[in-house]
Order: sequence, then structure tokens, then C-alpha cells
Amino acid sequence: MQTSLTVSICVSRECRPIAMSDTTPTPHIELYVRSMLPDGAHERQEAVIDHLQTLDENDHIDGFNVIVWGKQIAPQSAAARTEEGKYILNRVAEFKQWALSNNVSLESFYQDTTVDSEVAESAYDAMALPVMGLAEYDGSELVHVAPCTKDDVVHTIMDRLERLEAGQPPALDQERGGVSVV
Repeated sequence: MQTSLTVSICVSRECRPIAMSDTTPTPHIELYVRSMLPDGAHERQEAVIDHLQTLDENDHIDGFNVIVWGKQIAPQSAAARTEEGKYILNRVAEFKQWALSNNVSLESFYQDTTVDSEVAESAYDAMALPVMGLAEYDGSELVHVAPCTKDDVVHTIMDRLERLEAGQPPALDQERGGVSVV
């Protein structure tokens, strides 16, 4: 949401009007979606993308990207060494750091697991990725990740989108101020 203000700047007795904006920060959203969906997930993904488009059209957000990822990623795999694999691992590491800093959990959404490989007759470590994940950025700063859990309360993607539409900060921000709105 932007309002405009015109002021005059004077330098060496020469004044020129310039327009300044009073900008309320509008976040940029990254939505991570799984390519192979379990039953019923396609409709939820479509609803979230539609909601993001509406938020963008109404200037509640400063755009969004949809990034497709798989069911899991094995950090030691050849796929993890690709540009896309590195990107996913770096983002998940950033999400986990944000969770530590904000005293929330992502554990039920980004689970470490061991996968038995019948082809190689061995097992390997992998990280299961959620069907959908939302990252909210103010400039380059990560300010919210959904879904996340705090004190057994799950903060969902739709919860965050509804708060963005209402012009409200994440519920976690209000909890830090001593008031819980969840």
C-alpha cells in the first residue's frame, strides 16, 4: 500500500519538487509446492495460489513465486549437488534457522528420514518436504515460514494469507508482544 507525498528539495537556492512515497512494507512470498501430490492436495494448492493472486492484485503483497519441489531430497545425493538441489537445501536451512530464532518448530513438516533402497541394497538419509510451504520475505529478510508450530498451535499457510489480507502481522509477532491472537 503506497501513498504519495510531494516535497520540495532545495540545494543552493534552487528548489525542485520531488515525489516521495510512504511505503508500508509489503512482503514478497515464495510458495513451495510438491510436484507429485497426495489425494486432495491439488485443490488446496490451487486455493492457496488463487489467494496469493488476489493478495498480489490488491497490493497486499509485493508479488509471489511458486517453486516446485519433490517429496524429499537426500542431502548427499547427486541431485542435491545440482543448482536446484542446492537452492532447496539452502532455503530449508534458512527456514530452520528462522525457526530457531523464533522459537517455533518445523519438525513435523521437514522430517529427516532414512530411506531403504532396494536397488542399491542400502539405506540413505533424506529430508521429507511438505506438500506446501510458504516463506514470507521483507526485502531479503525472512520474516515468516508456514506451516510452523509453536506451543502445539499450528500456524498454517491459509492463516498467514488471511492475516496478510487483513493487514495484520504474523500471529507469532503478536504473541511476542504478550498477546496471543491464535
